[in-house]
Amino acid sequence: MKLKYIVMFSAALCLLTGCGGKKVSTSSESAKASSSTVTTTVTTTTTAVSTTTAVTTTKPKCDPPKDLVLKGLDSVEVYEDISLDSFITEKNVDLKDGSVKLNTSDTGVFEVEVPYIYNGCEFTQKLQYSVMDTTPPVVLNAGWEPNHKVGTPFDLNDYVGFADNFDSNPVLTFTGDIDPDKVGLYPLTATVTDSSGNFTTWDLKICVLNEVPRPVDDNPRVNYSDFIAQYNRDGVRFGIDVSAWQTDVDYNAVKAAGCSFVIIRVGYFYSEIKMDDYFRENIKNATEAGLDVGVYFYTTDNTQEGVREHARWIAEQVKGYELQMPVVFDWEEFANFQKYHMSIKDINDVYMAFADEVEKCGYKAMLYSSKNFLNNIWNEETKASHPVWLAHFIDETDYDGEYAIWQASAYGHIPGINGDVDMDIQYLDKKID
Repeated sequence: MKLKYIVMFSAALCLLTGCGGKKVSTSSESAKASSSTVTTTVTTTTTAVSTTTAVTTTKPKCDPPKDLVLKGLDSVEVYEDISLDSFITEKNVDLKDGSVKLNTSDTGVFEVEVPYIYNGCEFTQKLQYSVMDTTPPVVLNAGWEPNHKVGTPFDLNDYVGFADNFDSNPVLTFTGDIDPDKVGLYPLTATVTDSSGNFTTWDLKICVLNEVPRPVDDNPRVNYSDFIAQYNRDGVRFGIDVSAWQTDVDYNAVKAAGCSFVIIRVGYFYSEIKMDDYFRENIKNATEAGLDVGVYFYTTDNTQEGVREHARWIAEQVKGYELQMPVVFDWEEFANFQKYHMSIKDINDVYMAFADEVEKCGYKAMLYSSKNFLNNIWNEETKASHPVWLAHFIDETDYDGEYAIWQASAYGHIPGINGDVDMDIQYLDKKID
């Protein structure tokens, strides 16, 4: 009987106090704050029959600081890679994510939302910033003393080359007098100005002549055996690159001379894609001789879709052959670069589109360029994205960037080829795949 009354008493107490447990839910504090913290106070009450725990919650008030300090740079450079961590100059709160990048893809005034944490709550603050272009154009070909045939129209753009990081159509002007109908030496001062008002100035002289002399080729020729002897060491191997200019090649003789690889021109583009006249013969015979093979494509295209088409076309031409070396992008028209209406950013994007399409087709991409343009045209992100084939015709290159292959001479002589051939060194510690 006592037990019966005790059980009835306990059941009644449970109905009053909730001894089975209660789920505690919380809701967000305000529209400005995207999260809040919860503090818990525990009160314990003990009776002779049972123990219950009452839980109450309190949240801090999520208001932004009245004395908020959150200031950024007044301006940044167009295309600058900058995050909030570097952009913010003064603050008295914690940034939620300082790695967020600013939009610097164009010039003008922009606004960025900066998420920050205060008193355990998240808020955002809008900041304005200006994106500016303060970089002057780059002179790629200063002209120096070009020869101009008397009696023909004169356009300084024919003799110089320049590019701008942002403007695809910088303007060339010059001061000084020139009479293209009269033989003489005419000093000029050239100025190239971009759309932001940045400019670069240099001096040159134009030689107006009755007859323009043909270029004199006085470059010494180098035997392939001497080339190997000069540069041979552990971790390197030697190759050549060929096109229709070399005509028929005896690849067995080439291999016997110490050549390990050949990079073959598959085609070229001026106004349309054309296959190199000797490509089929070259890739077949080089492969059969046991040489490692890659291909390069010479282009003047200035569009991303155009070079993607090149990449797809190349993939069709090499189908059925195994490539041990990359598919190489070769753009060399820098002497009058302005005629292609590209900024430096544009041509980097063109190469990256080509490389992307090459890899979609299942091959590895590579960038070919000379030291001058690796330093002045191709940006660090581009050069780091894929291997580089450096062209620098000198005994010892002083190019300090990364490169996997060095084209050290255009005047090589090797058994199996009548005439000149480019000679290359591959550094085996540099990945090309």
